[in-house]
Amino acid sequence: MPKVKPHRVSPSLDMTPMVDLAFLLVTFFMLTATPTEDTAVVVDTPSSVSDKQLPDKGVLQISIDKEGRVFFSSDSQPVKIAALEKVGAKYGQSFSAKEKKQFALLPDFGLPAQQLKSYLNLPAEQRKAVKQPGIPVDSLNNQLAEWVMAARAENIRTFNSAPYIAIKGDGTADVPTVKNVIKILQEKNLNRFYLVTDLETKPVASN
Repeated sequence: MPKVKPHRVSPSLDMTPMVDLAFLLVTFFMLTATPTEDTAVVVDTPSSVSDKQLPDKGVLQISIDKEGRVFFSSDSQPVKIAALEKVGAKYGQSFSAKEKKQFALLPDFGLPAQQLKSYLNLPAEQRKAVKQPGIPVDSLNNQLAEWVMAARAENIRTFNSAPYIAIKGDGTADVPTVKNVIKILQEKNLNRFYLVTDLETKPVASN
């Protein structure tokens, strides 16, 4: 007696739950993402063989571009706002809640404190077109030290730990400016900092 072959049914997969999950993830990222502007400066860092990673949080970064302009940034919005209030007060500048919020969204900046208010009130497209002159670092107008110390104090107050300080210099930046930035930190007894570089790739040996 011949065997009865069972009728084969093609398996089916219900993708409805996967589609729902995808939409939930997209909605989550849209609601939690914080919009920021483009960085004010592009720095082409030199290469090195060091593979030590910069910490993910609690970093104050000083950037120096190829023109010797100095920029400053923090990865914490509350630290940025507190530093803005303190430095602004020293130079006779007060900021509205809207201006503080806008400043907190800036990835970095390179302007004297006296010019920040007018800069923050520009439309986003006009801000992108502004060539920032850099934060003053000369002995008579050393605003970089003010920003670093104000941000550092707020970081310690808020997170109970001193922030990491990183210097990100362009590979073609003039040496005197880089030395001056390091000197400014050392004058404030800040002798531990990172020098940001790109990992140097070793050439592949050929047979």
